[in-house]
Amino acid sequence: MPTIEESIVIAAPPEEVYDYLLDPTHLPEFSGSITRAEPESPGPVQVGSRFRGTTKVLGRNVEWVAELTENDRPRRQAIKSVESKIDFSGTYTLEPEGAGTRVTYRLETAKGLGGMFGSLADALVNKTYARQVRADLATLAEILTEHRESPAG
Repeated sequence: MPTIEESIVIAAPPEEVYDYLLDPTHLPEFSGSITRAEPESPGPVQVGSRFRGTTKVLGRNVEWVAELTENDRPRRQAIKSVESKIDFSGTYTLEPEGAGTRVTYRLETAKGLGGMFGSLADALVNKTYARQVRADLATLAEILTEHRESPAG
């Protein structure tokens, strides 16, 4: 099972980072590949909640529905695809580090992200997407740090 795992330290407490990540509408704000993400039904986000979204992979849009499978505030949250061309699961693990939070994102795919392009594309797509995940985490850190520093935030 191909896996991408990246982490970053964010200058914000775990609870704040966790709550921001739990809202699926925030995904397009910090992810350069997710163009749309929204809850399928109203109400609080909890295990079993489903989200619908679109991810752009090498110029192709991939529609997906994912379900929250873990919700352990403020330490860990996980999703798993329930409808998608690519079977995937994603996990955010949060650990206090200094005055901030180490956020680790782990993405696992059943056949590799290149599956819809052919198995030869797996290495290229995984390398490209790992770079995207690093950039996404840096953007997430920037958003949460700016939010904490702004007078209105």
